[in-house]
Amino acid sequence: MASLLILPLLAAAALPQTAAQQPGGDAGPPPLPTARPDTIEGRKRPGYQPPLPDAVTQDNPGAVRAPRPEAFPTDQIPLPDRWRLIESLGVVKERWFDPYHQNTLKGDRPIDRAKVPWLPIKGDDWFFAASAISDTVFEPRTFPIPVGVQTTERPQSLDVFGRDPSFVFSQTFIVGASLIKGSTAFKPPEIEYRLALAFNMNYVDVPERRVLSVRPSDPSDRLDGFVGVQEAFVDYHLRNTSDRYDFESIRVGIQPFQSDFRGFLFNDNQLGIRFFGNRDDNRFQFNLAAFWRLEKDTNSGLNDVARRPRNDVVFVANLYRQDFLVPGLTSQVTAVYNLNREGGQIEVDTNGFPVRPALLGNLRGRDYDVVYLGYSADGRIGRLNLTASLYGALGEDRNNFFTGRPARIRAFFGAAELSYDVDWIRFRLSGLYASGDHDPYDDTESGFDAIFENPIFAGADTSYWIRQTIPFAGGGRAVAINGRNGILNSLRSSKEQGQSNFNNPGTILLGAGADFDLTPTLRVSANANHLWFDDTIVLRTLRNEGSIPKDIGWDLSTAIIWRTKATQNIVGRLSAAVLAPGGGFRDLFTNRAQEQAYVSILANVIVSY
Repeated sequence: MASLLILPLLAAAALPQTAAQQPGGDAGPPPLPTARPDTIEGRKRPGYQPPLPDAVTQDNPGAVRAPRPEAFPTDQIPLPDRWRLIESLGVVKERWFDPYHQNTLKGDRPIDRAKVPWLPIKGDDWFFAASAISDTVFEPRTFPIPVGVQTTERPQSLDVFGRDPSFVFSQTFIVGASLIKGSTAFKPPEIEYRLALAFNMNYVDVPERRVLSVRPSDPSDRLDGFVGVQEAFVDYHLRNTSDRYDFESIRVGIQPFQSDFRGFLFNDNQLGIRFFGNRDDNRFQFNLAAFWRLEKDTNSGLNDVARRPRNDVVFVANLYRQDFLVPGLTSQVTAVYNLNREGGQIEVDTNGFPVRPALLGNLRGRDYDVVYLGYSADGRIGRLNLTASLYGALGEDRNNFFTGRPARIRAFFGAAELSYDVDWIRFRLSGLYASGDHDPYDDTESGFDAIFENPIFAGADTSYWIRQTIPFAGGGRAVAINGRNGILNSLRSSKEQGQSNFNNPGTILLGAGADFDLTPTLRVSANANHLWFDDTIVLRTLRNEGSIPKDIGWDLSTAIIWRTKATQNIVGRLSAAVLAPGGGFRDLFTNRAQEQAYVSILANVIVSY
């Protein structure tokens, strides 16, 4: 404050004295201050009026006057439209391969119908948006691998578990195109046609036979490819319900859908019909949908539209409300009904392993009805970021594979992640509880299982436990404790092709992590999670063991994410994860003494257009 007072005094002292201030001078109005030679360029002193420049005169003999306004047509004046105006001014020049600037192929300006007369479109404001994604995965990892019964890669080995290193390479190309009729960004499109195809090529190498194929004669490596239809829908705008473009629309076809904020229950691209919209300036959002689940390709996980869809239907109703319960927090209530009628079917995957019914218990097919009721929240409370989900699963399983009798389904799930930002660092705490079955023979199944989970939680697929599939050798070679890109210990044959299983040991997770944004293009993430089974009675029953500890172990992971252009068009990720087994894991998988930890390396490059 003192410096602010001193500066005007110094400036006043530097001014020339006026006549009233000089000894014997006459009082009168002070002259205007003159500019000082040390004045900063572009700045001026208060009250200073610089002299005006000399007048400019123009002498242009023989010049022709501009036409009068009446000389121009009054009905229409040809001007470039608002999308092409900036190009006509020379501000930007369109290039089809440039996704960063204005591009007709990216839907930045409407289609010129004169150039594509073969397109069956009428009227104006039609846009075309093309997309292309290359997803490359290089993944060395180790996990417990059982030795084949009939044959092995190492004939002198008599161990139950063999060598554990394996390797996966996967390359996926996704191309998509949308034809949209609309007006501007804030107005919902009137109609959209969307198609997206995915081609996957994968190579896997494992050290034991009968891991990749049921046939003992097949080698322990495999090269496979598949083309799947991931999106094929029509989105039709029914009506606007307010002058702020609250709307109602319907979407029919193969489409992406995520039932909650983090993908805990149902996150997939499936064949369905969805009625959705919003109210109150987008503060309310709602979905009413029904999905008929498609069969998946075994090795790529892509949709196989050449086969008849499964007898598995999912009905979803949810409602979002922004700024509820507190400002900054979005709340969601969800009701999901899963109707499964695959009890009379036997399904074998492309590698020859049975997936429905799973090789557990009495090996009989199962029908079940289950209703999921849930509440989810995502947003912030003050400086604290919060995401959370709570679910209850209620229903009936027509065939409990332990008893062969119908059983009630009564299972529960809860997960929450808190984070706090300090400048360029975000600290995170994660917790998850999925109830396990406490008595396989009491005609109540209390182990929580999802429909198709793909959680973004506790490190996501950077985590060892979420990324890797751990085979449950004692319950059948085609059954895993957990699923790939899943967090629940559900004892399913496959997340993609198997049925939900509510006779499972449950899951408990507590974790901490942090994200470090070192630069606008470089992020480092670290996570430490501890995992337990909720109850091991199901595992003990299937393995005929008297005791199995609950402790799964520590899951430690770190990842480096690099966005070379500070956008999502080119993203590289390198992560490493280690599972330090606890007592329960070591009891299930007694590997050789030197194999005290399991590792997973993930190198991933995604290039998008």
